[in-house]
Amino acid sequence: MSNYNEPNKTTGQYHSMKGNAVEAIGNLTGAQSWTQSGKEEHAAGETEYKASQAKGYAEGAKDRAGGYKDSVVGAVTGDKSQQAQGNVRNEQGQAQQDFNKNAS
Repeated sequence: MSNYNEPNKTTGQYHSMKGNAVEAIGNLTGAQSWTQSGKEEHAAGETEYKASQAKGYAEGAKDRAGGYKDSVVGAVTGDKSQQAQGNVRNEQGQAQQDFNKNAS
C-alpha cells in the first residue's frame, strides 16, 4: 500500500488500523461499502506489514552469513580487524532477525 515498491511496516500498520476504523464506521452506520472497503484496506495493510517483516528477516540472515564469512576469513588469515567487523555484522544480522521474527 505504500507509494514505493518496497513493503513498509509503518504504512502497513497505518492501513491496517485505518481499515479497522473504516470497517467499524461501516458496521455502525450500516454502510456496506465502508465495511467492505475497511476490510480490504485492513487486509492489504496486514499483507504489507508481513512482507516488510519477511524482507527484514531475510536481510538479517544475509548479514549474518556475510558477517560469519568475514569473521572466519579474518581468523584464518590473522586479520583481527576483518574478524571483528565480521562478528559485528553477524550480531547486527541476528538483531535484525530477532526484530523481524513473526511476532505481531
